[in-house]
Order: sequence, then C-alpha cells, then structure tokens
Amino acid sequence: MSRIIKKSFFWILAFSLILSACSLPESGASSTPTTAPFADIEPAPTKIATPAPEVLRTLNICLGHEPNTLYINDNPNPAAMSVLEAIYDGPLDSRNYDYQPVILQKTPSLADGDASIISVPVEEGDWVVDAAGNKIELVQGSRVYPSGCQDTSCIATYKKDSSLRMDQMVVNFSFISDLRWADGAPLTADDSVYAFDLAIASKNPADEFLLSRTESYESADVLTTTWRGLPGYRDNDYMTNFWKPMPYHAWNEFSATELVESDVASRFPLGWGAYVVDEWIPAEVIRLVKNPLYYRADEGFPKSDVINFRFIPDPDLAIAALLDGECDLLDPSIRLDGQVALLQQLDASGQIKFYATEKMSLESLHIGIQPASFDDGIISGNDRPQLLSNPKTRQALALCLDRQQVVDRVLHGLATVPDSYIPNAHPLYTSNIELYSYSSSEGSILLDEIGWKDRDNDPSTPRTALNVADVPTGTSLELDYITTTSIQRRQVSEILAESLRECGVGINLAYLPPEEFYAPGPDGILFGRNFDLAQFAMGTESIAPRCDWFSSASLPNAENDWLGENLSGYSSKKYDEACQKASFTLPNAPSFEQNYRETLSIYAEELPAIPLYPYLRVAASRVNLKGFSLDPSAKTWLWNIEEIVISVIAQEVATNPPPVEKTSTPIPSSSAPTAAPTKTPTKKPSYPNS
Repeated sequence: MSRIIKKSFFWILAFSLILSACSLPESGASSTPTTAPFADIEPAPTKIATPAPEVLRTLNICLGHEPNTLYINDNPNPAAMSVLEAIYDGPLDSRNYDYQPVILQKTPSLADGDASIISVPVEEGDWVVDAAGNKIELVQGSRVYPSGCQDTSCIATYKKDSSLRMDQMVVNFSFISDLRWADGAPLTADDSVYAFDLAIASKNPADEFLLSRTESYESADVLTTTWRGLPGYRDNDYMTNFWKPMPYHAWNEFSATELVESDVASRFPLGWGAYVVDEWIPAEVIRLVKNPLYYRADEGFPKSDVINFRFIPDPDLAIAALLDGECDLLDPSIRLDGQVALLQQLDASGQIKFYATEKMSLESLHIGIQPASFDDGIISGNDRPQLLSNPKTRQALALCLDRQQVVDRVLHGLATVPDSYIPNAHPLYTSNIELYSYSSSEGSILLDEIGWKDRDNDPSTPRTALNVADVPTGTSLELDYITTTSIQRRQVSEILAESLRECGVGINLAYLPPEEFYAPGPDGILFGRNFDLAQFAMGTESIAPRCDWFSSASLPNAENDWLGENLSGYSSKKYDEACQKASFTLPNAPSFEQNYRETLSIYAEELPAIPLYPYLRVAASRVNLKGFSLDPSAKTWLWNIEEIVISVIAQEVATNPPPVEKTSTPIPSSSAPTAAPTKTPTKKPSYPNS
C-alpha cells in the first residue's frame, strides 16, 4: 500500500529549575526593631534558600529486546516500534477496528469528498491494475474493469487502439495546523512527499505493494497531500495511503542509503511526537525526554517527563524487575505468554496489573485440500489420495477438534474460539454462519456418513474408506500433522491430535524448525503445498479482512514462482467471486458488510483452514500505572504513550522522595555480546532550535 549538507547545530532541550530566593535574618536577631535602624552596623548576611530540585515524572518501560534501528525504512523490530510511537504520533491510529486521525484533520472518506473515484482515459502501454488485481502494462487482451464497472459481469478485454476509460482513486490528506518538528521547524506536506520518495528509494518491503499501485503522491498545498492510485486499483484501506512525514530540512543532505547507517535517522530520528531521544546506552537503555514543542503540550501531555526504555528479554527477569520497581510497564515485546498464570496470580493479589487482548492474527489448522502434485490435472499412483477434498470431511475434522480446551488450557481462557478467518470481535463478524463447537460424537457420525468407517469398532485405530468419493476403498484416514517446534504449538497440537484420534482419525505429529517449515516452494512443505494438516498463523495490520488469502489467484504454484498465501490449495469459483466483490467494495458502501460476510459464510462452510485461536497481546505493569490500555486492532501497543504515567500518592512523595535514577545499571539482555563491550552512551545529534 502507499507508504540526505549535514548540519551541526545545538538542540536545546532543558527542563527549567524554579529558582527562588528570600532574605532571612541571622538566628537570634530581633525581628522587630524598637528604635531606628543603626546605620553603622553591618546588616546580617542574607541566606539564599536552595530550592528543591524539580521532581521529574519518570516512566520505565521494559522491552523484550533492543531496537535494531529507529529508521522506519529499515524494517524496525517490535521493540523499535514501541520507541517510535513516542517519537512520531500517528498520523492515524487504528483503534476499536476503526481509524482515528491524530495529526490529520480527519480520516478521508468518499462520503465527505476528500476521497473520490474519477474516470480517466487509458491507452496501450499505460500501467494499470487488471481485473485480477495485478499491476500490468496495458496491452491487447488485457482484462480490466472499465469505468463504472464493479463486478465480474462487465469486465472488458482491451483492444489495441480502442477507447477505454478506467476508474482512479484520489485521496486528499490534510494536516492539522501549527505542527512542528522537535527542533522547531514547521511540519509540511512536503515532508510527507519526501517520506514517499525515501520509501521508493529504500525499496521498503512494508510499502512495496502500495508503492507499486501508486501513480503519484504530491503536495496539493502546504498542509495537504494527494494520493492517486493506478487506474483500476480499488483499495478499501485507502484512508491509510499516507506516508509518515520525514524531516527534509534535517535529512536532505543524506541519501536514502546513508540514512540507514546514520545516527541522525537510525538512533536519534527527529520527530513531532511527545518525546525525543536523549541518550542510547547499547544493551542497557534508551532515554527519551519530553518534547516541549509537542502539539498537545497545552493539554498537559505528555504526562511523563522522561521515559527509559530498558531491555530485558528474559520474561522471568522482567517480572522480577517489575516487582522490584525497576520496570513500570512490561511491553508486549517481552514474551509473557508462558507466564500468564503467574501474572494472573500477581494481579489477583494486588501486586501488579495484568493486561491481555486478542490480536488480529489467527492460528489456524490449514488443510491440504489439493497438493501441488494435482496441478497437472493427472492423478497418478504416486499422488496422495484426495482424502480432504470433500468439505464435509473438513467439517467433521472441525467438529472433532477440541479448540475450547486449547483456549482454556494453553491460553488460560483469555481468548474466544474463532468461527471464521477473522476474530469474533471484528465488527464484520456474523454469527449467521456454520458453527463447529466440539463434539466428537457429531464428528464421528459425519465421518461415518461420508464413508469413513470404524470397521473394527476400535476408536483408537484410524477409520478406513468405504465408498468415499475419489478415495480407494480401504484407505486409512491417517494424516500427517506438521507445525513448528515452539512450545505453545507443541501444547496445542498434542491436545488437538488427541481429540482427532477420539474420532478415529490417525494423526502423525511432526515438529519442524522454522527454516524448514517455511521453506519456499516447490520443495518446501508449506509453499510447495505438500502436507495434510499444517498449523501456523496468518495476520494482517489492515482492518479490512483479507479474504484473498483463500482465493484461487493466491495459490502458490510454478506460474507465480510459488508465491501466495493460499497454501491449502483451495479453489472455489463461488468464493473467488464473493471475495472479488468484497475487495472491490469500498467502506461505507451499502453492500460492504454484506459482501464480506458472504465470504465468511462460504469459508465457514468449506473450511480451507480451521481457525484455532486468536493470538494474544500480554502486558503487565505496576498497580499505579495510569493511561495504558491494549487495543486488539492497534498497530502498536503504546499508541497513547503520551497519556501513560506512574501515579504517585502525595504522601509517598513527601516521605519517600524518588530515588536518584540509575541509568547506568546494566539490565540483563540476551542481545548483549558475550564479551562485555564498552557501553558508551550515544548522544543525540544537534539540530537548530528554530
């Protein structure tokens, strides 16, 4: 989607001490003279009261690892994303499965006119997006949607020298006024266009899809940018096609390549957010101080004056640091999944606060419906029988999977068993679909009806085929179940394998290292589509569902160099049409919800994959932390970092003043090299204070 002159300056960011002085008489001197003052007596020396130092509100956030970079175009890791949230605010936040403007005046919409669809002429050789959603050079025979066409019934085949018009999306984004970079320079639309140019030059993988479908991104005025998509490209996430501004005035001397290695971008990026990076001690801490030019300063934000991001990869050490007061908040980048029971106990006893919410990503059991060996249309004796091609067989497997036990035992009851390819909390979810609550008896009955018979009346042995379509009689219902070596997946797969066996399904569990499990096709098991059952996760940052994960166009095969998300080999004309219609429908259109719910219904009926559970975001904090919350659809968990603060009781401040901050105390970190390095603090580069 649509997504370098070095100057030496001094960046003045200081917190002021309030100095007050008062004249006090010497001890024992009379405070009220009875006669006129003695002119020949020297006055008593004046004592200057030393004011108490200002107490800074410090917040210690502990991360699961050290940020790899703070440069957006260099693939920052999850810990870096948490730090970046303090440096850049917005431009849009995704909350409660909706987009909220932060430094934009509003979220663009077709209804309000700041987004529009216009008809434009196209001709041979122009770049367009075809009916299959691919970027192509328009040539004779290309199948495209002509202007005004919104479904497959009116797709046109381009003829050379013919007149053709196509629809083009145009979206305007307007900043709120008076935004400033932390050095005082005004933030303008040109900074966002500069960010777009950097993304192109950097070949940022996160932006590749959108960049390839963007015709132009330009300044319309000082505070407004305009995005234009390629003709034929309809994006139901169009309101996010805005590039996070980068400071042209500070970085324009550097090339895109130089910025990757430069401290000015990778360690001390200039932002407009609530905080600026003050110091980075490798393997220990990144210290941020409040930005006095933050646009919400008049509202009392940020609430904290200083943030120390410390790095503690070990969950046990992190929890100990939280209890000892060294950490105020354990960021979800710390893998706390295995400590949920302990965190719940500590929460119940009032020692900490525990947080958990479902994520957009779902763990699913993908079903090998059509292996790649079937693509030639010839089923030979070496090909696996079509054990899983019948949707009813897949439905029976869903009934035989005790997914609720997985949620209760492995996820501590903190998640909901999903019914389709989106979480049940998603606003597009509908319960008006086929549901598969665990029932080994119902699953067994359905298998029996299909022709999978328990001929020896022994549920511990696999059923065999009797008149099962496309399956030789006597074939054993025995399936290979593969996943990675992670502890959670081992726990889950063992529970599910046992419940499948109770239905008479033979299961052979295998745990593969990630590099083997995710190896590319055609030799890789997943992307080569050569498996029976495979457990893994798929997720998206888009609020709009990704129905195309299961479309025929997403099948990895020889024609597309084995790239694609539809690893099950599922192919359904009905589903493809429904997904195409849903993807082509834009938000707020009357049929938007209806079209997506049609894909959910077909998915739930045909089950190319069986959704198992949503992933969890888990965090913990001290009991007096205020302002922190987890949102299932937020791209970063510190989306409102300017509101987070440690609340200290006034009496405690008076009797127990905060200790001197120990920023040089090393924190255990697996990211530190074996040989102890010289940890030289890196100070921020200097910028002008305009």
